[in-house]
Amino acid sequence: MSDQPTRRLVLASQSPARLGLLRQAGLAPEVIVSGVDEDAVTAPTPAELAKALARAKASVVAARPDVKGALVIGCDSVLELDGQALGKPADAEEATARWKSMRGRAGVLQTGHCVYDTASGRHVAATASTVVRFGDPSDDEIAAYVASGEPLHVAGAFTLDGRSAPFIDGIDGDHGNVIGLSLPLLRRLLAELGVGITQLWAA
Repeated sequence: MSDQPTRRLVLASQSPARLGLLRQAGLAPEVIVSGVDEDAVTAPTPAELAKALARAKASVVAARPDVKGALVIGCDSVLELDGQALGKPADAEEATARWKSMRGRAGVLQTGHCVYDTASGRHVAATASTVVRFGDPSDDEIAAYVASGEPLHVAGAFTLDGRSAPFIDGIDGDHGNVIGLSLPLLRRLLAELGVGITQLWAA
């Protein structure tokens, strides 16, 4: 029996958090960044936007001739607050205002997932949703967090696996989804394409 995965796996995302989640789950994807202009993608709701962005990223990478035969995973996250989709803040000022508006409230982290099977030409996509309950950090704590630079690089200006973790009171749903990728949803999408996730485990 071979100890190699039966299929090549490609992650169409530069997110180290997503790559880390996949590796922790026994997978060994290659990373190929899509280069998609996220501002050019629109959708009527935050959940649909997250899925549209994931599909855009996966489709661009899946179209490359050098990934023929591979499974390509695309993901994108937005924070839904007051019906608006919030991605990465543009600058420190926006990150500060974002945190002051979020504290003491709850938002929904929407992560779109898309998997392309370049061997069959089929693809499947869905969005996972997790409620995030924000704590009540002080103005000084928010200023220190923004000064760290971390919130400028993550959707919603926060992450569960970084310096903002003490400012998150709790979540309802899949914690991996908030970090960047829902492994249970990925398993279901792969199954729809006839691929068992255990077939993709690295040695």
